[in-house]
Amino acid sequence: MLGVQLFLYQTQRIQFVEVSDTAKIHCSAKEKLEGSRMFWYLRREGEKPTCIKRCLDDKNVSKFTCKHKTHSSTLEISNIQKTDSGIYYCAYIDSSYLLFGNGSALIVGDSYTISSWVMLLVPFPHDSQVTETANLACVIHGVSSPVHVSWSVSGELQEQGLTRSLKAKDGSLTLINHISVPMDTWTSGKNFTCEVKFNSSGSSVKKSTRCPAASSTAPASECSHYIVPLAAGAGLLLLVVSLSLIWTLCPSTLGFKPRISAPPASEEHQGGILYAHLDFDSRNRNKHTMQRSARGKHLKP
Repeated sequence: MLGVQLFLYQTQRIQFVEVSDTAKIHCSAKEKLEGSRMFWYLRREGEKPTCIKRCLDDKNVSKFTCKHKTHSSTLEISNIQKTDSGIYYCAYIDSSYLLFGNGSALIVGDSYTISSWVMLLVPFPHDSQVTETANLACVIHGVSSPVHVSWSVSGELQEQGLTRSLKAKDGSLTLINHISVPMDTWTSGKNFTCEVKFNSSGSSVKKSTRCPAASSTAPASECSHYIVPLAAGAGLLLLVVSLSLIWTLCPSTLGFKPRISAPPASEEHQGGILYAHLDFDSRNRNKHTMQRSARGKHLKP
């Protein structure tokens, strides 16, 4: 007879902390949790999740400390550094399975650098005639660590997009966060905004756009008549396969001018926007392992 399904909840979706401070990441469940069965994993950008703490060993003084209660567990990270940025997952051994929480992103310090810029990638206008889904991507180039990206459609906050990352030889990151929406929503005239937050105190950077034909008297299907000059390069078909094309086609002048800290928000609708064909569907099928609590990993005896 099967027991009650256990789910782990991490309500802190994003947390900013300063270098040398202490961070606290919470995990809870409706069912009773045994501290000796609790683990914590860290996934840094571009790396696989690694186990950083087993709460059974909490008597040993270390950088990571577990604070356990009947229905919750808290991971405390002392003297935190920028290298501690990433997504933290609580995990629990239930019988012979390892269950994961939904993850909490931790960003330490300021991710903005003098090379940072933000750009929106939106569908080629002719895609409205041949596909049912519109893929939009927010590209954040030249950051030192993860950032917080959120999407809104005409002021309504959307689900978090899927983020991919590439690391340059100098250690800087280029992040690509994308969402998929029905083509009818894209051509309806609604305003799509990507907001990027680099730190806890700086102003966020916003990039906004909408289907060009939606603001005219022409029907939505006539988006094909509007081609922004930035779309002249026909070679950009798969963004994540060859991001080097983006670096070639999109110099930093298309994003925000470099500053020491994050620049103020912008409401521009065309600056820093590139039309491209984005196909993420084939990759989405394999991206759900760590995004939800599930009985997905069997432990060897």
